[in-house]
Amino acid sequence: MYKASELELNKLLSVVLERDSSDLHLMVGEPPIIRVDTQLIRLDNYQVLSNDNISDLLNVLLSPEQKKMFEQDMQIDFSYAFKDNIRFRVNAYRQKGVLGIALRVVPNHIKTIEELNLPSSLRKFIERKQGLVLVVGPTGHGKSTALAALINEINNTRAEHILTIEDPIEFVFPPNKSIVSQRELYLDTPSFASSLRAALREDINVVLVGEMRDLDSIAAALTVAETGHLVFGTLHTNDAGQSIDRIVDVFPAGQQQQIRGQLASVLVGVVSLRLLPKIGGGRVPAYEILMANHAVRNVIRDNKIYEIPNIVHTSLEEGMVPLDKTLALLVKQGLVEFEVAQNFVLDNEYFLSLVS
Repeated sequence: MYKASELELNKLLSVVLERDSSDLHLMVGEPPIIRVDTQLIRLDNYQVLSNDNISDLLNVLLSPEQKKMFEQDMQIDFSYAFKDNIRFRVNAYRQKGVLGIALRVVPNHIKTIEELNLPSSLRKFIERKQGLVLVVGPTGHGKSTALAALINEINNTRAEHILTIEDPIEFVFPPNKSIVSQRELYLDTPSFASSLRAALREDINVVLVGEMRDLDSIAAALTVAETGHLVFGTLHTNDAGQSIDRIVDVFPAGQQQQIRGQLASVLVGVVSLRLLPKIGGGRVPAYEILMANHAVRNVIRDNKIYEIPNIVHTSLEEGMVPLDKTLALLVKQGLVEFEVAQNFVLDNEYFLSLVS
């Protein structure tokens, strides 16, 4: 028999799915809040939540081990399985001395590159047998979903051993032509870095790193990519140039030139994503694509990252795409409002020349 708090949680999660929401926020002093197509909507037909209400819901969500971790760290990331194999990525935290919970829906269907309205040229990245592919962008702009599409295409088309290291596990990949091992931080491994080091002894071909978040995990990812593996990783950066700088800058100054050389040799490409509200409802991606050609490798080695935007603009025939070009195309296709697209523009003069 369900407890009252479990029934209430099930009711809330059902509303999230019925309203096609991406997120649910539970905060003291507010009713439950959902996000639909980037807009936050208060569910005013629900009671305003107290700290006790949220504590009861959190007790349903957390295992005894997770409760201990939360009490120690005052924050925790984990996944929660709901009916029909729907998964939520959950972050519980404290703010102003009270509890808060943020839940994000992880779709149970892994969409294809085409279903996500991403370019087929991304397949050039998954055809490689080794190197580093970065998928970057702000939080909530489709990095995990795009990576899942790329990994699942490998899973469905060739025989590889795929390893994912995530915090927490989001998409579950049923083995197809490939075999898939999925390790969750703190449940299956103590850190991204230790799991990456262990991957070298696990006969791995492809590795997905949920987040390259510190020096140890970045260094380990570069080593794995350098030793004959195809590595996919995410960074919370805005574009290709910023992503390269972020990787180099986490290392001490005395190591940075060596890291530039290592990164120049292993980088396959960078995909930068933005999800924009679509006219009529839903969201649609805009993207920047950098492919690591000879010119890109040289500017990385020479620490001339400021030249990358110009390389992207002059290498369209190689499959590179400036973000502003896709933003302009979305406006011209009538998919996105001009004012919305302009909020994401990097070079306004170039953008205006394309939409005029």
